[in-house]
Amino acid sequence: MPQVRIGICAPSTPFSREDAARVSAVAAASHPDAELVFADQCYSSAGHFAGNDQERCDAFVRMANDTSLDAIWFARGGYGAARIAEDALQQLTDAASRKTYMGYSDGGNLLGALYRAGIGKQVHGSMPVDIQREGGVDAIRRALDWLVHQNPSALEEHVVPDQKYAAFNLMTLSMMVGTPLLPNLRDHVLMIEEISEYLYAFDRAMFNVTSHLSSAGLTGLRLGRVSAVPENDRPFGESEEEICQRWCARHGIDYLGRADIGHDAANKIVPFGMLPKQSA
Repeated sequence: MPQVRIGICAPSTPFSREDAARVSAVAAASHPDAELVFADQCYSSAGHFAGNDQERCDAFVRMANDTSLDAIWFARGGYGAARIAEDALQQLTDAASRKTYMGYSDGGNLLGALYRAGIGKQVHGSMPVDIQREGGVDAIRRALDWLVHQNPSALEEHVVPDQKYAAFNLMTLSMMVGTPLLPNLRDHVLMIEEISEYLYAFDRAMFNVTSHLSSAGLTGLRLGRVSAVPENDRPFGESEEEICQRWCARHGIDYLGRADIGHDAANKIVPFGMLPKQSA
């Protein structure tokens, strides 16, 4: 059986060897045709980060340019990918264009930059760190279903052929707009999700994103789960969906309803662009 070799690096924050072993055990049992290759950099620590900027950049570039690897899977999010994305892209070779890149949360910085540059295939999907969540085994299996087999059952239910998509954590996206990391989203359905933010902060980020993207030519926007919302000292007065609907209406963006993505183990797969032909 042909092996699909998946390189795992940590562009943002550290991963543990214990969790790496758990993810490898799940993969061995459910996807014996997958070989997981963890970069030692995943276990490095430099303050908040999984190694300093140079170490994280070098690990990503080394794996992206490795002709023996078929995909790159970001170990976890947090913060840090934006600090290395531009430098990393300048060092990529043709080998990087033949890979699939999967992650979400802070990894959206790299996904967006790669998509903008037309390098490889980007996927918003679960990461190895999700093994820590309730239902994490299913999250790992779903991610591997796509990375190894491009199994359509892993897809978010609204993802259909002949339509372009992109998906981001809202706070990550709100920091990307106006920077060289934001891709062209014309004719795309944009899906967003969020976790651990006050609703007023969610509202502020929606203002920023929809203001910047009002002239981007989006097909529309879908809202994923907004979870673990902290309780403010007074009720905000609107739900996350009402906030989303209001800002979309104000800036002429079609609101298309909810999406089955989020910072949780149920996070479904959203490939950037159009579906690969073999999966349609």
